[in-house]
Amino acid sequence: MPSTYAVLSEGLTKRFGSGGSAVHALRGLDLAVAEGSVCGLLGPNGAGKTTAVRVLTTLLAPDAGTVRVAGHDVVRDPAAVRRRIGVTGQYASVDGDLTGRENLRLFARLLRAPRAHADELLERFGLTEAAERPARTYSGGMRRRLDLAASLIVPPAVLFLDEPTTGLDPHSRNGIWEAVRELAGEGTTVLLTTQYLEEADQLADEVVLIDGGRAAHRGTPAELKARMGSYAEVVVAEDAAVPAAAVVLDQLTGAEPVLDAERRTVGVVSPDPALTLPRLVRELDAAGVPLVDVSLRAPTLDDVFLRLVP
Repeated sequence: MPSTYAVLSEGLTKRFGSGGSAVHALRGLDLAVAEGSVCGLLGPNGAGKTTAVRVLTTLLAPDAGTVRVAGHDVVRDPAAVRRRIGVTGQYASVDGDLTGRENLRLFARLLRAPRAHADELLERFGLTEAAERPARTYSGGMRRRLDLAASLIVPPAVLFLDEPTTGLDPHSRNGIWEAVRELAGEGTTVLLTTQYLEEADQLADEVVLIDGGRAAHRGTPAELKARMGSYAEVVVAEDAAVPAAAVVLDQLTGAEPVLDAERRTVGVVSPDPALTLPRLVRELDAAGVPLVDVSLRAPTLDDVFLRLVP
């Protein structure tokens, strides 16, 4: 494996069951995650993201393909892989009956790490004041921070985060994001699965869109968004004007508009880089469409996701 890759999989395959009822979760997944980078795995429910993480972290054995993490084969040398990685799953793994400090000291003892490291992590993640409280009294954001701290008791070469901010409020989510940025800045490779497209846009150096157990598309967030051109949205003054606006956008872009009759909006992703706001306004005005608002902006990862992943 080239030293520049912390995670490398080729032809990764995994299925559950047998015969006609078998579910093919992974169908030849190829990944190449550079050392010290943040890679975001995106995809619809059932695309294979969590299965991929479970294989990469040695929790599941692949049916076919090769996988190396932190320089070690996950099948031939799983113990070596486990010594080099940290994992934070979808649900916090801390013990609710233990205090925050007791949880981290327990992990330190199990991993033969210095006990003082637990106290340092409590301070790093802003949990010192709550350190003597049972974890069950923590908010969702605090529990996720404690769970992330537990995965760092022994600093990992590769950190796997499986939907780490699901269900968190924006403030708590921002706290997790900041922690991930710090880790990446210190050289830790982070592989992140998430349902929040903004999260991947904020954190990921590279995004891999998984569909049907394969890597369907990949690139930096900027590269993926650049493929989409621009996003035009029109708000009309009358219900009857929605179809007319859709016709104009269709003719201008050659793409199928999305209509929202309740909001009186029509939106479309335009692949034409020559489309400008003045041109858009002129064409709508010429068609007699009564306007409330017209906007033209760069697409978001949400737009990319909806366009590239059916």
